[in-house]
Amino acid sequence: MGPHNLTGVFVVLLKPQERGMKLSKTSGEFIVLAVDRTTVVGKMISSYLSNRSHLDDRAIHLLFSANRWEKRSLMEDKLRCGTTLIVDRYSYSGVAFSSAKELDLLWCKTPEKGLLAPDLVVYLDISPEKAAERGGYGGERYEQLEFQKKVAQSYHKLFDASWKIVDATLPIEEIEEQLRDVALDCLVTCQKGKSLSQLWSC
Repeated sequence: MGPHNLTGVFVVLLKPQERGMKLSKTSGEFIVLAVDRTTVVGKMISSYLSNRSHLDDRAIHLLFSANRWEKRSLMEDKLRCGTTLIVDRYSYSGVAFSSAKELDLLWCKTPEKGLLAPDLVVYLDISPEKAAERGGYGGERYEQLEFQKKVAQSYHKLFDASWKIVDATLPIEEIEEQLRDVALDCLVTCQKGKSLSQLWSC
């Protein structure tokens, strides 16, 4: 895909399955949640996550991917308007969670190809044990300690040298400060010119 004059920055936050970790929103940012539960696809995912329905592992993986595709055009429009996107988990988490169920890693990546590639990936590093100690944990299907250990291992398989790592055991205020710093560095770099690229296009 050719170059575009995009002023918005696309940041992905990779964090544990931990609803107890809430980051605040600042002006000029547009937060995209891991799952949009308002769409038809999102409602199916929500039912699955809350253990109200059962789906084959491959089927739920494809539904998560479809949910991201539902937001692709909106995300591109926001970037073109100069809005900074902060996306919770995104494709990397979909692949990490599904491959933790022993699905083939390359198969998991395939439906994500063609989605927008982020300018910055930030991995909020915290052990599954520490994450489980915080509030809001354990109410959904994936919020199980042993499974989260497998997810952490899957993340390490996806790890790229360009990722930024932030210690997620720090107080929320310090985490947000570090996130702002790395996001501003990325913004400065992107303002020098960048291309709109696709995820895992090579």
